Amino acid sequence: MSDPFELGLRDKVAIVTGAGSRSGGIGNGRAAAVLLARAGASVLAVDTDLEAAEATVRMVSEAGGEAVAQVADVTSEDDCARMVAIALERWGRLDVLDNNVGIASRGSVLDETPESWEHILSVNVTSMALTAKHAIPAMSAGGGGAIVNVASIAALRPRGLTAYSTSKGAVIALTKAMAVDHGSDGIRVNCVAPGPVYTPMVQEMGLDEEEREARRTSSVLGLEGTGWDVGNAVVFLASERARWITGEMLVVDGGVTLRSP
Repeated sequence: MSDPFELGLRDKVAIVTGAGSRSGGIGNGRAAAVLLARAGASVLAVDTDLEAAEATVRMVSEAGGEAVAQVADVTSEDDCARMVAIALERWGRLDVLDNNVGIASRGSVLDETPESWEHILSVNVTSMALTAKHAIPAMSAGGGGAIVNVASIAALRPRGLTAYSTSKGAVIALTKAMAVDHGSDGIRVNCVAPGPVYTPMVQEMGLDEEEREARRTSSVLGLEGTGWDVGNAVVFLASERARWITGEMLVVDGGVTLRSP
């Protein structure tokens, strides 16, 4: 019997999209890439910003792991096919896909133009379908794998970000559908729904200290979440510890959805 405490990620290969991070900080994708590498996986760190992806690779290298930076636009099917091909060419297999790319938009349906609405859905949802379309055959050929999609509690508690909330609700539905479609191929599909974690993307929204403190105290734990919290959830769902979990949403929010107004 295998060790139930072993992550089972050693010598596996993972693709993390959105693996760079703004302002040199720790976003969800960067954290997941570093933690997957620490667990023994080789990581293709994908981002539209090569410099940001290379910074993640340096962090992985400093932690004793292996990673390669790759530029790709995951709304492009050609780029999605190419990044999977690069992982296979370099390492000969693909075991994990962390779909982490996402952008936000504030406003109601009255505020969104058709173009901005389509852009949000393309980046936040269609990109995940495109990456999975090319990753799944590679995983299946190797005996299976795990896909982790990053959603948001905005899908559960809409608060003035209608297009974003809609897209993240679609990510949850896509996760469940793919879990059913590809379970027979040995592929598990789950999603993480982060709460108000403090990441470089949030930092660039210009929160003042009072607003940041309000986010922290909205947690029943009284703790501020970070990209590392989301990254740890991704690693768990990608690991052998979650071998009997598929089609599920793991809320990572410090209890915010339990009581936040």
